[in-house]
Amino acid sequence: MLRIKNKISRRQFLQVAGASAAALLLASCSGNSASSVSSSSVAASSEAASSAAASSEATSTVTTTGKTLVVYFSATGTTQGVAQTIADTVGADLFEVVPSDPYTSDDLNWTNNDSRVSREHNDEGLRAVALENTDVDGWDDYDTVFIGYPIWWGIAAWPMSSFVAVNDFTGKTVIPFCTSTSSGIGQSGELLAELADAGTWLDGQRFSRGSSEADIASWIAGLNL
Repeated sequence: MLRIKNKISRRQFLQVAGASAAALLLASCSGNSASSVSSSSVAASSEAASSAAASSEATSTVTTTGKTLVVYFSATGTTQGVAQTIADTVGADLFEVVPSDPYTSDDLNWTNNDSRVSREHNDEGLRAVALENTDVDGWDDYDTVFIGYPIWWGIAAWPMSSFVAVNDFTGKTVIPFCTSTSSGIGQSGELLAELADAGTWLDGQRFSRGSSEADIASWIAGLNL
């Protein structure tokens, strides 16, 4: 995929997000159920399960300082699998970022110029994706937050930007991770850090669909949390 050419400020993002949320409220007659935080409520994707079965190495346990949360947006299940493994490894809670208008397989067809993601990529004003819920129970109690997302056109999938823009990361250590077929993590974590404008953001890590639990555990151990 091509790297995105432009980026928007936190203020601009929030202005557009507010307008998008208002439009969705007017268009909808019923509310959407909120995502919940749970350390074991989200099942790993089939890709991660297959990878785990193939690995003969046991996942090590890493202890972090204070409470840890794994926030993720997963379009196809791949990022979900990595997020679950991270949560299991460090004993963290999980929070899934869910768009109010979920993406279909047709929406995600980036090779189609008329698909949803293509239109959102071409028009920054469409990237302020409204979410079912952005409020994490006990958010202030988390000291470490992993932020996971697929890479879209060289940056973090924009539903994650919607989450980051409205939450206060002050005093938190934030660790990005992403999934992609071939693209690296690039500046995706740095751009999210600029959008958050708070917190201590560490260098992130990219995982492919075939990454094993041992690969993920090795990366976490190297973070020296």
